[in-house]
Amino acid sequence: MASEWQQKRFGECAVLVRGTVSPEELRGTNYIGLEHIGEGSLSLTSHGVASDVTSAKSRFKRGDILFGKLRPYFRKVLRAPFDGLCSTDIWVVRPRDGIDPAYLFYWMASEEFVDAATQGSDGTKMPRAQWEYVSKFTALVPPLPEQHAIGCILGALDDKIKLNQRMNETLEDMARALFKSWFIDFDPVHAKAESRDPGLPADTAALFPSSFEDSDLGEIPQGWMVAPIGHVAEVTIGGDWGEDTTFAGAVETVCLRGVDLEHLRENGWADAPRRWLTASSIEKRSSCTRDVLVAGSGAGPTGRSLWAAPELDQVWGLPVVYSNFCKRFRCASERLAVYLDRSLSIMRDSGEIWDYVNGTSVPNLDAGALLSGKMIVLPADPILDAFAKLIKKVSARLFSPESRTLATLRDILLPKLLSGELPVKDVDQAMEAHL
Repeated sequence: MASEWQQKRFGECAVLVRGTVSPEELRGTNYIGLEHIGEGSLSLTSHGVASDVTSAKSRFKRGDILFGKLRPYFRKVLRAPFDGLCSTDIWVVRPRDGIDPAYLFYWMASEEFVDAATQGSDGTKMPRAQWEYVSKFTALVPPLPEQHAIGCILGALDDKIKLNQRMNETLEDMARALFKSWFIDFDPVHAKAESRDPGLPADTAALFPSSFEDSDLGEIPQGWMVAPIGHVAEVTIGGDWGEDTTFAGAVETVCLRGVDLEHLRENGWADAPRRWLTASSIEKRSSCTRDVLVAGSGAGPTGRSLWAAPELDQVWGLPVVYSNFCKRFRCASERLAVYLDRSLSIMRDSGEIWDYVNGTSVPNLDAGALLSGKMIVLPADPILDAFAKLIKKVSARLFSPESRTLATLRDILLPKLLSGELPVKDVDQAMEAHL
């Protein structure tokens, strides 16, 4: 350990920004709640606006550290990417003089700090970290130049993760555009009907007809059909949410809720909560590639869908189940599941899904009404196969383990760098050993 490192209390290094404001005063301002911060991923999964909330909120500036004090063991820690408002269950923290902002962020994201915050929490069912307790937490702190170097090393890994997430969002946009072109605007059929090049590979273009026919939904491509969603899928509601901690005979799982579906579609690998369930519960609540998971309730995620791609199990290495916040739409085939997922996604984007939602304060998806009332256009099987083949390539990239590998590497290096066990000069060698 370098002699320049000094033992310091956390309160000597960080300032808690106190005070609240009314969202009414700052309508249109970005809002971050605990539900918008990834569990253990150190990333923002989404955000709202001030008009979404009513009670007093904390105000933060870009670069501030946001730390979820409610159930701190969930490790919801974030560097604010913009100015805004946040839940009062989130601390807004700034560094004192002589402390590098990035270094302080990773200190607060460390397992050691999270454990200390958890140990000092007040409450049983809704434990909240106490600033007075963590401010007394002590650690060896390096000189400012080394703090900066540590922050840069860990930040570079997070920057790569964010780049992958932006690429995932682009892939989602491309998949959405493809679905709209083929199955809503019928661009290839129009092109062939007008003797134009549809701009597709010859074997794919040959799958599309060159004329239209009348249907209950207006003109559709020749040979396609119109049917209710219930013609291709049946619905099952998820089971209980599981337990926070292990118990006798319990099995660790990744348990998807509605809010998880909302950010998984763009983040792909992003962490979802680990829950402990009995083996019989897992068997009842598992899914297969013929399934589409749909958020059944909640003001934000209701109606959000996610195809149960095979990569879901692979990316976590744990059984993936769905909770009672989800509904499972099981289709007759994998290709229909891929198609239904995209159909529901378009309904969610356009707002049409809300025609099948009951309730205001707690919206709930009426799956029965959706199955019987929503009519969809069903293409011929060869076209469904071609579309599913393309979307499966998107899914494989979306759930690539690269970002998760980088996050694991960051979390391996983090405590070693903060403790001084791993000198900055040896980082490259350590990274090579873990990649």
